[in-house]
Amino acid sequence: MLLALYKPYGVLSQFTPEPGSRWLTLATLGLPPRVYPIGRLDADSEGLLLLTDEAALNQRLLHPRHGHRREYWVQVERIPTANALTQLTEGLRLGDHETLPCRAWQIDPAPAVPPRDPPIRVRKTVPDCWLALELTEGKNRQVRRMTAAIGHPTLRLLRASIGALTLTDLAMKPGQWRELTAPERERVFA
Repeated sequence: MLLALYKPYGVLSQFTPEPGSRWLTLATLGLPPRVYPIGRLDADSEGLLLLTDEAALNQRLLHPRHGHRREYWVQVERIPTANALTQLTEGLRLGDHETLPCRAWQIDPAPAVPPRDPPIRVRKTVPDCWLALELTEGKNRQVRRMTAAIGHPTLRLLRASIGALTLTDLAMKPGQWRELTAPERERVFA
């Protein structure tokens, strides 16, 4: 079984709560028993999360040698220059890790995404914009660390696609999930 979930803000990508945590868990979303997430999205990130009961899928989708792409939409403070976007695409040093080259571009007009609860912080004197980043790796808080490294802190982060499967195509709302059809499943691996 392979499920797609539109993970909402404020939900951990795990079923067991952290002691003292204020975040909800996947257990609150009514998912079937014996599924587990393939990869993670931080509690303060949103978007497409896959869950399965098939152990082999985790390795097939997440190991960097497979080069499986994931696209993230990132709302950042200020408007990045072409040079800043080039820094993202060429790879950055983030502490002891060098990111792999990726694709990065500004999304204009901004994507149509549901409002977040709670809403992001808005500063009247600081513009923001949306970027798309297509990665084939996923280190801890990597997208947030990448945008911070080029001087554009992340305000909102949403995983928009895995392979050729997109949230837009699934037409789901935050908190909704469903089992993927055979054609949708194939798009995950495209």
